[in-house]
Amino acid sequence: MFATIVSRTIGRSRFLYDGVLRNCDVNKLKYKIEKLSGVKSCKISPLANSITVNYEEKHLPKIAKFILELNLEDLKNFEIDDVDFVPQEDRELFHILRDAMYRRIFFAHILPMPLRPIGILIRAIPYIKAGLRSLKNRKLDVAILDATAIGISILDGEFNDAGNIMFLLGLGEELEDYTLKKSKEDLAQSLKLNVEKVFVVDGDKKYLKKLEEVNISEVVEVNMGSTIPVDGEIIKGLGMVNESSLTGESLAVKKTEGKTVFAGTVLEEGAILVKTTKKHDESRINHIIELIGESEKNKSLAEKRAESIADSIVKYSFLGAGITYLLTRNFIKAKSFLMVDFSCALKLTIPIATMKAISSASGREILVKGGRYLEKLAQADSIIFDKTGTLTKSEPKVEKVIAFYDNDKDECLRIAACLEEHFPHSIANSVVKAAKEKNLNHEEMHSKPEYIVAHGIKSKIGDKEALIGSAHFILEDEKIKIDEEQRNKIDELKEDYSLLYLAFDEKLIAVICIDDPIREDAKYTIDSLRKLGFTRIAMLTGDAENSARAVAEKLDLDYYKAQVLPEDKKNYVDSEKERGRTVVMIGDGINDSIALSSADVGISMHEGADIAKEIADISIKSDSLKELIDVIKIARELEKRVHRSYRHIVSFNGALIALGVAGHLTNTNSAFLHNASTVAITGRNMMEYRV
Repeated sequence: MFATIVSRTIGRSRFLYDGVLRNCDVNKLKYKIEKLSGVKSCKISPLANSITVNYEEKHLPKIAKFILELNLEDLKNFEIDDVDFVPQEDRELFHILRDAMYRRIFFAHILPMPLRPIGILIRAIPYIKAGLRSLKNRKLDVAILDATAIGISILDGEFNDAGNIMFLLGLGEELEDYTLKKSKEDLAQSLKLNVEKVFVVDGDKKYLKKLEEVNISEVVEVNMGSTIPVDGEIIKGLGMVNESSLTGESLAVKKTEGKTVFAGTVLEEGAILVKTTKKHDESRINHIIELIGESEKNKSLAEKRAESIADSIVKYSFLGAGITYLLTRNFIKAKSFLMVDFSCALKLTIPIATMKAISSASGREILVKGGRYLEKLAQADSIIFDKTGTLTKSEPKVEKVIAFYDNDKDECLRIAACLEEHFPHSIANSVVKAAKEKNLNHEEMHSKPEYIVAHGIKSKIGDKEALIGSAHFILEDEKIKIDEEQRNKIDELKEDYSLLYLAFDEKLIAVICIDDPIREDAKYTIDSLRKLGFTRIAMLTGDAENSARAVAEKLDLDYYKAQVLPEDKKNYVDSEKERGRTVVMIGDGINDSIALSSADVGISMHEGADIAKEIADISIKSDSLKELIDVIKIARELEKRVHRSYRHIVSFNGALIALGVAGHLTNTNSAFLHNASTVAITGRNMMEYRV
């Protein structure tokens, strides 16, 4: 196979294949590529002979090598046996338009004249049945209007009018179905359960195992803040489980022994052992479909308003037709109201614009969980950032360890890593990574650690207490005493680093110096937010005052506050909302979850805790703030498209009705122009959001 890279950005490349892809099994090729390490998603276009791959940048050489060396004949020798695989929609937009035109040409021009009316009558049956069904259910909706327009055209001998109406209605339905399926495909791909390995407990032993290899009845360990990776039953432990990804309910549910838990939900508090009841996350696809979808709670107000207007406006079409006939006694003029309706266009174009916006965001590594969040984001004027992992890099680095009382630096780092590895956060990850780089391997030498939210970790090594966390936690809450020499050293280090305090046996044995550099794109992001009209840009962090102040000054923020607790962040969000502002909260940690839930729009970062990603309304899946600006621009563009669609639908269709009643436009032309405009607006709303 010979291919070249014809376009490339960070994390995304398009390969052009020098051959014919349309003869191969597209989904098998897609499956093979998506199984490569580092590949996030793959899109294949047989017509263009191209393969577009989203990936982790470091894996590009291996991905390119695989695509270049792949023999398409090998695709015939295996079958896809993976419940998590999301197949690619075979029919592209080109095929839909081509097939629709073929059908119309056949029925309108190729089919012999005596058979054309029969063909029209046969094709009209489903529309007439749908209208009668609505009448039977006492509903005055779009189905009745369509059936009436088609039926009157047939009774009036205008078979060509009826054919045009059905052609455009059918095309509109196919376009809607295509857009929804494509959006679901993109979103489903981005919502895969990103858990590769889990801890399996077998008696007194505990070992790592690939998730796909976990069998029914095996016991999986889940710790606080982690995604539950399997469907199963709790056999030990107690936890508070956030099931918002399944139920939409943001409040955590208490789960005790014997209770069922589901893959994709998040353990907010506690630790549990789960006995697996389903192999390899069998229910994940259903979970994805539920989470994406079109549930009422996630629809935007614009979509709900369009649907409401669409159904309510039908009666006015019939009323207008009746009044026109009474005044003019002209059946043709009265029919103008029935050949042109606003409802079909409203009901079709607004949801498609929303789904396309969600799909476009997904293509930029941004997961949006519903149209209403984009609507709120477009209106937002206040934005609040967490600091660590959000405005600063998601991978803070341990610069050095300062040990006290003749303790060994490496031993202190080993103890710190042993405690921190249980609670994923950017700083915790940096400690574990530093220990790993020094080959400081360790056994589980402590008792079960206890995580105190926004403070630190408490555990025991032997019969002595081990603590790690902030200065507030160690020095104030836990009353660990330090001498003057230690205090002076710490004050000196504070100017350059964020400090993590490690205490053992009621003594401060070390401080770990964390370099927390500001993201390269942070200043660009803040400046871009100002240009987008945000009038309040704030930062709330649990970090020390000096570190917070330095970041706030460099980025020219409107407000900042250091050493805040989770409830402080929530209170600030609430106070902003009370001032009449629409608030966006961006964070990545367990301690951000309350504020994320309270904000009008909660946004989580790529390296954040699982609970933050689940609670957030929007999740950025790449390690960049550029996507934040992209999703805001997409939201603003969606708002423009919705307003523009309303204006065009009302003005254009209103003009058609007026021209029809005035006798300047025939019913045939009115019906054609109405349906053609609906398809045109739909097509425009299906266009990619370019930001």
